Amino acid sequence: MHFLNLLWCVCVFLLQKKAKPEKKELGVITYSIPTPAGEKKDVISPLPDSYSPQYVEAAWYPWWENQGFFKPDEPNPRGIFMMCIPPPNVTGSLHLGHALTNAIQDCLTRWHRMRGETTLWNPGCDHAGIATQVVVEKKLMRERGLSRHDLGREKFIEEVWKWKNEKGDRIYHQLKKLGSSLDWERACFTMDPKLSYAVQEAFIRMHEEGVIYRSKRLVNWSCTLNSAISDIETQVLTPPATIVSLCKTLNPLGKDEEVIVATTRIETMLGDTAVAVHPSDPRYQHLKGKTIIHPFCDRKMPVVFDEFVDINFGTGAVKITPAHDHNDYEVGVRHNLAFINILDENGYLINVPPPFLGLKRFDARKAVLQALKDRGQFKEIKDNPMVVPVCSRSKDIVEPLLKPQWYVDCTEMGKQAADAVRDGRLKIIPDHHLKTWFNWMDNIRDWCISRQLWWGHRIPAYFITVDHSSDTDGHYWVSGRSEEEAREKAAKRFNVSSERISLRQDEDVLDTWFSSGIFPLSIFGWPNESEDLNVFYPGTLLETGHDILFFWVARMVMMGLKLTGKLPFREVYLHAVVRDAHGRKMSKSLGNVIDPLDVITGISLEGLHNQLTDSNLDPLEIEKAKQGQKSDYPSGIPECGTDALRFALCAYTSQGRDINLDVNRILGYRHFCNKLWNAVKFAMKALGENFAPLEKSQLSGAESVSDRWILSRLSAAVVLCASGFEAYDFPGITTAIYNFWLYELCDVYLECVKPVLSRSDGDSDAQSQADVCRQTLYTCLDVGLRLLSPIMPFVTEELFQRLPRRSTKDSPPSISVTSYPESSEGLIDIEKEVAKLTAKKGELVKQMDKLSEKMAKNDYREKVPIKVQEMDAEKVRGKIMK
Repeated sequence: MHFLNLLWCVCVFLLQKKAKPEKKELGVITYSIPTPAGEKKDVISPLPDSYSPQYVEAAWYPWWENQGFFKPDEPNPRGIFMMCIPPPNVTGSLHLGHALTNAIQDCLTRWHRMRGETTLWNPGCDHAGIATQVVVEKKLMRERGLSRHDLGREKFIEEVWKWKNEKGDRIYHQLKKLGSSLDWERACFTMDPKLSYAVQEAFIRMHEEGVIYRSKRLVNWSCTLNSAISDIETQVLTPPATIVSLCKTLNPLGKDEEVIVATTRIETMLGDTAVAVHPSDPRYQHLKGKTIIHPFCDRKMPVVFDEFVDINFGTGAVKITPAHDHNDYEVGVRHNLAFINILDENGYLINVPPPFLGLKRFDARKAVLQALKDRGQFKEIKDNPMVVPVCSRSKDIVEPLLKPQWYVDCTEMGKQAADAVRDGRLKIIPDHHLKTWFNWMDNIRDWCISRQLWWGHRIPAYFITVDHSSDTDGHYWVSGRSEEEAREKAAKRFNVSSERISLRQDEDVLDTWFSSGIFPLSIFGWPNESEDLNVFYPGTLLETGHDILFFWVARMVMMGLKLTGKLPFREVYLHAVVRDAHGRKMSKSLGNVIDPLDVITGISLEGLHNQLTDSNLDPLEIEKAKQGQKSDYPSGIPECGTDALRFALCAYTSQGRDINLDVNRILGYRHFCNKLWNAVKFAMKALGENFAPLEKSQLSGAESVSDRWILSRLSAAVVLCASGFEAYDFPGITTAIYNFWLYELCDVYLECVKPVLSRSDGDSDAQSQADVCRQTLYTCLDVGLRLLSPIMPFVTEELFQRLPRRSTKDSPPSISVTSYPESSEGLIDIEKEVAKLTAKKGELVKQMDKLSEKMAKNDYREKVPIKVQEMDAEKVRGKIMK
């Protein structure tokens, strides 16, 4: 019962704890001992008085890398863990979203490695077609006054490679600063020859099978970039807008009858080819089979009846511009309407009558409105909410434009990807993302994969000319690994000699997401057979943000199944999106985009302001952002260190959609590091220089109640961490570790052992008890540091290196390659302990009941000696008191 009483006392103690005084700012201590890169850090010199990130994080990473700790071992019965990094853009630098991704991925990788599994976390970088081309084009114009067209394609691509080789590995250095245990010898770039060959092969195989095809359809077009762009490269704005109503007259004119339609993009009415109404709208039933005259030309436009029209919006009549609106395009296809393109690639009007011909698109908007007023066909203007897609790179308004492009037929691929989740072969965590997954996969559209850029994987397709004549666009295209192969295919298709064939390779490049979609394959040399491909594909896990579930995750699943018949991974874990402390999306114009390296090393408010000055924001946005920084970080950002940042990010990671990250909370975890530091320093002093831990952690039977209690709490922490990693419950892991170190080891057990250790110079019993106490304390330090190592690799390595080893013969050189704690490591299971005490209590009750029965017998006082009667009475009184 003493054990349970102690548990009660501990609970009371924790409830009655007084608020701690506010933490004081910690000082900066640096590591100044000369250590060649890759050599082991000095661990003989005494530890500094307090924790300092600059001291702790120095020199460890190069040593880990040099020792090969991040490389996968040979496959073994414990299993294989393989995960590839979501390849960051070569143009990018780390933000807190990257830091969250890498904190989670590195924790998982280190945990699996410590479990003895063959572990590979494969690094890589994406060539980022649009982003990189824009960066280099701006650099050329700024430094040399040249455009890419001035240089020509070949010379421009040389400039991009030059920039990449000079600047492109910056993000790798940042990842190392975060402690990411990636196998850097396997680092891949999506434009490397090995990966480029895989991209080419994937395109050719899918094209030959008919999965990739060419078609003229509406695309998102950036007039500034002169390229189609994906949905993820567009931002949706909702600026104040107006809706213009105009009238269109019937043909032939009958009783001055007219139809009034409304539009927010008045210039597009020059491309109208129909007016649509709802089939059940009674107002327009008499217009079946009628046509309408276009206000500015003799074009006759049919009135079509289509259920897409909202009968309750406006007049219930809608102008249809099939070549410049996605909804209108579908109506045009259903009703076989004319598709008239009125915009060229630069946003100038074409195929329209004077005076609109050649006008810029937004100048034409004003001109058309004035012309309608002059003709008396303008009705009114009203305020109307409007959604405007904007190119995230060029900031110009995206135009739906009819262009011939290459597409992937996703119908069957999407079905297979959906079925893989439905039948349990692929698991998506958390499961609230399943609705989004099935919504996308069950309603998937074909994927436009061509981009009008120079930087990227040039499409391996060739346009065929036979004897200087050509025909339909789709039939006269052939793909090939070389021009010679393409020529042979073309000659065979048209049954002519190869000399009669002329070829022209497509100028376009592939969407960056195409190469990213086969990243889990291409990094291992697919389509060529290799040992790595056989061992590490399919992978184990894909971890990323939920915002690219469709753009990247779904495409990897679809292309992996299509090209190999196998899923690229078994599980997908989607973490939340990082927002600021106020719940706002990270935005440069708000001044709340924080470089994680600034959190690690600290930065002044002036330094934050200077970063804005060096950015591409306009002066008004800079001033707004500065005010935001001044409000949130009036004294700048204090130095928190990598370990505190990683711990905070993991602690924040709930299985939800958003994380409101308060930088001040990260500082709190730096103070936790200092508490950890001081606890280990005290414990090492208490252990003494001559302390030698037992070769194996095991109970001696002489442990005190406090020893058994702390071992039971340690065992509980081990169980919680194991279940947390299995379930991707990172807040559960951090809470278990934090509570053990701070509230149980430091606040309770260390206070309990101080008097025990102070009496160790007394009699043999006191010395024995102190020795048992030291073994328990060592077990707590050893297991506690290993529990924490995947999340805080630097401080745990620094402290672990100072601890004596259980066995010098097979002792791991680093905490990163020790075994992760298991509950069988000589610890105490608190539930079993309580069960044993309960059983003992039951036996005691039975014994007392028998004694009471014996004492109640008539001849008890006559036959039992007085001394024994007194002892029996004492036992009964003791039972009653308990």
